[in-house]
This record gives sequence, structure tokens and C-alpha cells, in this order.
Amino acid sequence: MTQATISTELGSSTTDRLASMAHETIDRVTPKANRAEHQVRGAAADTATLMQEHLAAARDNLHKARSYAERNPLITAGIAFAAGVLLSALIRR
Repeated sequence: MTQATISTELGSSTTDRLASMAHETIDRVTPKANRAEHQVRGAAADTATLMQEHLAAARDNLHKARSYAERNPLITAGIAFAAGVLLSALIRR
């Protein structure tokens, strides 16, 4: 055997061992990664549902506030004036 043949055989066996180790590692990690992905997707779906519920509640509350303001314009103006005075007093301090 020549030096080149020995070197090629050693390199090939090292490459094969490293490839085998890489495959084993991937096979071990795959189920864990799949579980983690499933949990993340579930959490994202739950969060999306929750956000939709909060958005619907916010829209409903906005509608109620607009309806109240339309039915009671003087009271609404008084509340806005009082809030402005209070905010101005807090900012000045």
C-alpha cells in the first residue's frame, strides 16, 4: 500500500464515522425537536385565540364608549375637560 492509499482509506473511515455520528445525533434530537415544535405551535395558536378575544372585547368597549358619547355629549365634554385639567396639573409637577 502506498502512502496515498493509506491516507485515502483513513480519511474515508474518518468521514464515515463522522457521518454515522451525525446521523445518530440527528436521530436522537429529532423527536425532541418535534415535541418542541408542537409545543411552540400550540402556544402560538392559543395566543392567537386569546388575542382575537381581547381584540373583540376592545372593539365592543369602543363601541359602547362611542354610543355613550353620542347619547350624552355634555357629560362627555365635561369628562374630557376634567381629564385635561387633571393631566395638566400632573404634568406641571
